[in-house]
Amino acid sequence: MKRFVTRARSERRAASSKHRGNAAVEFAIAASLFFLLLFSVLDFSYLFWVNLTMQHAVREGSRYAITGQSGLDPEPDPLKRDRCIAAKAKIQQTAMGLYEKLSPTIVFKTVNSATGVATALGGSSCYGAGQIIVIQLQAETVPMSPLIRAFFPNGKYVFSVSSTMRNEAFGT
Repeated sequence: MKRFVTRARSERRAASSKHRGNAAVEFAIAASLFFLLLFSVLDFSYLFWVNLTMQHAVREGSRYAITGQSGLDPEPDPLKRDRCIAAKAKIQQTAMGLYEKLSPTIVFKTVNSATGVATALGGSSCYGAGQIIVIQLQAETVPMSPLIRAFFPNGKYVFSVSSTMRNEAFGT
């Protein structure tokens, strides 16, 4: 009887030693998939946040420009201030620090009311009262994780945001 008990114990020990470490391997596989999914969600959230923040900044800059304000232009002479430069300053101010990080390209356009075609503004001042202006910002940012970068051309998320508004009757 004693021999049977010791043999059963030794068989159980041998069986349990074969399965030792299985839980750690299973956890490593499951955890890596979980963290991959988690960091992917965080990365895409960051990209959408950047896009929405810049969209908000462009809308605020556009709103600032169409009201005829130019106080944010660093030009000391009020008669020489440019509303387009002031609008860029407003965009930079509203972008929560992303403007410097992204180094975007901003294009000011006007819409021909007869044809409906937007053309780049010549000169400065964002034109006069009643004129439709379009502010378009183009930028690129790099996703945080290398795995997500593989889904974008050249590893960069390139986006464009714009705002179209009609200049208010501000007098000049």
